[in-house]
This record gives sequence, C-alpha cells and structure tokens, in this order.
Amino acid sequence: MAQNKMILELLKKRSLSPLEALKEVGTMKLATRISELRADGNKIKDRWVDDPLTRKRYKRYWMEK
Repeated sequence: MAQNKMILELLKKRSLSPLEALKEVGTMKLATRISELRADGNKIKDRWVDDPLTRKRYKRYWMEK
C-alpha cells in the first residue's frame, strides 16, 4: 500500500510513466497500482505515448488539478 500512496502523491504534482515509477517508487507494476487507485475512487487519466527514438509505446498517467 505504501507504493500506492507514493504514486498518488506524485500524480497530484505531475504525470508519471512506467519508467519513472520504476526509478522513483520501485514498482514495475504501475498499471496495476493505477487500477487499485482508480478502484479507490481516484480520477486518474491516461494516454498512450509513442517514443520515436526507441519505437516503444507506453502509457502516461496524471490527475486533473
């Protein structure tokens, strides 16, 4: 549960990607944590990001202010 709290605090300040969550929170399961936070009633938005350099696709998450 500590990871959820840390993620929620970060999302209140800025957006978060899976790589950032790994570095800052220590979780490789950001999507799972986001799902748990949404189930608790938090309004978290997301969008797909295409990285042209690595040709990878990932989701970025944030909360409306």
